Amino acid sequence: MLEYRAYDEIERYLNGKMASEEKAAFEALLHHDARLTEQVEEHRQLLHTMKKYGQRQQLRQQLNSIHSQMVATEPLAASPNGWKIFWGKHRQTMAVAASVSLLSVFGTLWSVQQLKAPVRQQTAHYVELRREVERLKKTQTAIINGINDASKPATPRPAAFSGTGFAISSDGYLVTSSHVVEGADSIMVENKAGLKYKVSEVYRDEIHDLSILKVTEDNFEGFGKLPYTFKVSESDLGERVFTLGYPREDIVFGEGSLSSSTGFEGDTTSYQISIPLNPGNSGGPLLDDKGNLIGVISGKQAGQEGAAFAIKSAYLLQLIDELPGAGKVDPLTLPKNNTLSTQTRPQQLKKLKEYVFVVKVYN
Repeated sequence: MLEYRAYDEIERYLNGKMASEEKAAFEALLHHDARLTEQVEEHRQLLHTMKKYGQRQQLRQQLNSIHSQMVATEPLAASPNGWKIFWGKHRQTMAVAASVSLLSVFGTLWSVQQLKAPVRQQTAHYVELRREVERLKKTQTAIINGINDASKPATPRPAAFSGTGFAISSDGYLVTSSHVVEGADSIMVENKAGLKYKVSEVYRDEIHDLSILKVTEDNFEGFGKLPYTFKVSESDLGERVFTLGYPREDIVFGEGSLSSSTGFEGDTTSYQISIPLNPGNSGGPLLDDKGNLIGVISGKQAGQEGAAFAIKSAYLLQLIDELPGAGKVDPLTLPKNNTLSTQTRPQQLKKLKEYVFVVKVYN
């Protein structure tokens, strides 16, 4: 629920009651605060719905009034000119009612089609970047054949899916895309240096496609000091950005630019980036030139090379802030110093590889 002050400001902004200076300041805040932008749009839709509801109620009252008059004038209607007189008196209101009825029917049909359309478009155009591990297919028959053969050593269970994740605090917390770990019985993470940890999912935000993981190893001593920080404000169009991820067994670097401040079909919670990505990149970090974390890789648009999407860091920070209130974990200590800003790209990547992990999902 909106705080009263924010609600009042949004109400005045949408009703055009802000002074020019206050309006300019509010719109500048909208540019940098993705959550406030989302709240303004939600409130705009609410006001639109309430207005339409009021119009329907007014029309209903008019129709009820006409019906009452029709009942009262039944004796008049029995005369040869009765209905002609009645029609002359109420034809304008009845014509409006008929028009609204037709518009309501066609509007309902259109709305149903629009509700179905995103599902079709999502299936046809948006691709989540969770990677199906190929060796699962190759070894499945061998596993089945060897289940009842006690003379053979147990076959290691291969991962069914994989993606990417990265550390968000030194004490064992990571983030990945929620679709990467969906349906997982167990989860393992491993970095380029070969460090492996068993993790569990402690919190999930399916709306923004984010999941928080925590290392559950008893002998875990921490990730060490993270070299990057989390950017709160929106990044600018055209900024150079890069990512690390695991579309295959080895870590892969990708670089491009921020090509849109909105994601798939105008999603304000995401960026569009011009980096070619593949299944396995989901959950990877998106960083700017200075090594600030600005987003989490989530998916791409099928059939359009270099059109990929990342959830904005503001929503990751919002999720982290919700953790204590949800009774999941204590407040996390986020990194405060960025040690990558003055380094060359190869130096940045060498350091980042320690904190970016392949996420292996078993189910």
